[in-house]
Amino acid sequence: MSNEKNSHGHAAKDPKGKYLLLLSLGALGVVFGDIGTSPLYAVREAFGHAYGLSPTPENVLGIMSLVFWSLIIVISIKYLMFVMRADNHGEGGIMALTALVTPSDVKRGSLRWVFILLGIFGAALLYGDSMITPAISVLAAIEGLKEITPTLEPYVIPVTVAILIGLFSFQSKGTAKVGALFGPITLVWFISLGALGVAQIVQHPEVFAALNPLQALQFFARNGLAGFLVLGSIFLVVTGGEALYADMGHFGIKPIRLTWIAIVLPALLLNYFGQGALIIADPNAAENPFFQMAPSWALTPLVILATMATVIASQAVISGAFSLTKQAVQLGYLPRIRMTQTSDKEQGQIYIPAMNWLIMIASIGLVIGFKNSSNLANAYGVGVTTDMVFTTILFAVVAKTVWNWNWAATLGLSGLFIILDLGFWGANLPKIPHGGWFPLVVGFVFFSFMTTWKRGRQLLAQAIRKGKLSPEKFLESIQVNPPTRVAGTAIFMTISPDSIPPALLNNLKHNHVLHEQVVLLTVKTQDVPRVLEAQRRTVKELGNGFYQVILNYGFMERPKVPEALANMIKINFVVDKATYFFGRETVLSTPEKGMGPWREQLFIFMHRNAQSAPAFFGIPSDRVIEVGTQVEI
Repeated sequence: MSNEKNSHGHAAKDPKGKYLLLLSLGALGVVFGDIGTSPLYAVREAFGHAYGLSPTPENVLGIMSLVFWSLIIVISIKYLMFVMRADNHGEGGIMALTALVTPSDVKRGSLRWVFILLGIFGAALLYGDSMITPAISVLAAIEGLKEITPTLEPYVIPVTVAILIGLFSFQSKGTAKVGALFGPITLVWFISLGALGVAQIVQHPEVFAALNPLQALQFFARNGLAGFLVLGSIFLVVTGGEALYADMGHFGIKPIRLTWIAIVLPALLLNYFGQGALIIADPNAAENPFFQMAPSWALTPLVILATMATVIASQAVISGAFSLTKQAVQLGYLPRIRMTQTSDKEQGQIYIPAMNWLIMIASIGLVIGFKNSSNLANAYGVGVTTDMVFTTILFAVVAKTVWNWNWAATLGLSGLFIILDLGFWGANLPKIPHGGWFPLVVGFVFFSFMTTWKRGRQLLAQAIRKGKLSPEKFLESIQVNPPTRVAGTAIFMTISPDSIPPALLNNLKHNHVLHEQVVLLTVKTQDVPRVLEAQRRTVKELGNGFYQVILNYGFMERPKVPEALANMIKINFVVDKATYFFGRETVLSTPEKGMGPWREQLFIFMHRNAQSAPAFFGIPSDRVIEVGTQVEI
């Protein structure tokens, strides 16, 4: 991808010409992979045994009408026209949206705190989606082997597991080298989707009657409760829509909108309507209409192409989980975790080993446990619909408080969206006993981790600051009783710039010396994706060889402390010769304060297993001294 970026490190806001086409091609491969593989199973599930709907022409037109209007209202109108306008300095996604609507000093128990909890839980639910998407997408594609010959059915699960192992094993290499291939392959996929659909539509063009929304209303009236519940499968056509918003920072709004209107939406509609036309002609085709649209000679190439498309779709979701984790760490909702930058050009291309293997194990377990994509479809939807409901609520807050919309416009538009979201959400609730519990369990687990870590860090900071000594008072004390000063520079990391860190006090207490130059360093994460270099550093000279330095980073950036400290004008020292002092806290649980016992134990476990601060901040281990202390929470 081209490196033409604006000053915040995002794709240019108004790309034109060749660069716009390159960005659009990249967006096609990354952003639309998930929604582009839904034709493999969405219509099939709508006519599945769970709803008892007969594949009559009337029901087919009703299903097609629901598919059409879902894509138009949820994707084209809700996300592309409105939600994507709620960008946080160019970045999208529910974590960025949460940071946008909630100031950093929000008080616990306030209405804004409720919005934070909604955003955190919505983000936590996306981890379940990242586990289900690779499983259901690859499995649905490999199930095409059964259409070639039934004798290949025993190999479906082993082949799926093998592909998933290969996919996740590849993550450590990064996507930079193969990213350029994603767009062209996905383009061929969408062209194939459209071509398959056209071949069926020309034989039964009456399927276009589904464009009339009355077909959807008549479908509901005709089928009652079953007609409502089928929305649980219709929702599958818009899963992946949240990726349009989440990946906005990589490509910008314009390429995503252009690609959707020019390629993705027409190809999807042609394919879905083609499946509808095929079922009108042959009701038995409802068992697997996607692969039955293809002539026999094209089945094998189609299975191969579908597999490639699902791997690409899975790649996008996995990368999204990495980005979400990075944001959560930077915003203080997850402990420091080992991350690897896989590209020296693109900041967003990272690899997180622990998250990668966790998602792989979960995806393989889902394939083995649920056995086929129809069963997995029951697990799919509950988490994503809940996330979409929360996105609409947070969007309403942005519209009213950030854009200053009046109440009528805010409630009118958000009300329309929430009605649709709640319809999909309600239709997915019956799936909970049959697999829909999985993303909810995953969501609650990550929600517990994220809220416990955030609260634990607050309690830890409060305990450390208790009885704090300000830099001014400390400097007064060493003027009265000056300690021995040794040559060199010591850099002490501190949570708060207005207090002396315990590591400095303990070092002075035990070693009775101070370095000639002492830097009190605080690293802060701002509620913006990236910070301009001009705003990166704040330096204040305190006197007597002491300096106060604050380094600012955005929640999409990874702090690189030595690099940021290099060549600082106000401090004359060589970075690679400075010694870094860190406090290593041993956290002790106390029954009378803090959190509940189980949450305190969970926080202690997470704190003990978090990546060390020096490694996270990119500081060479041979220049680090850690000073231990015990802290009660």
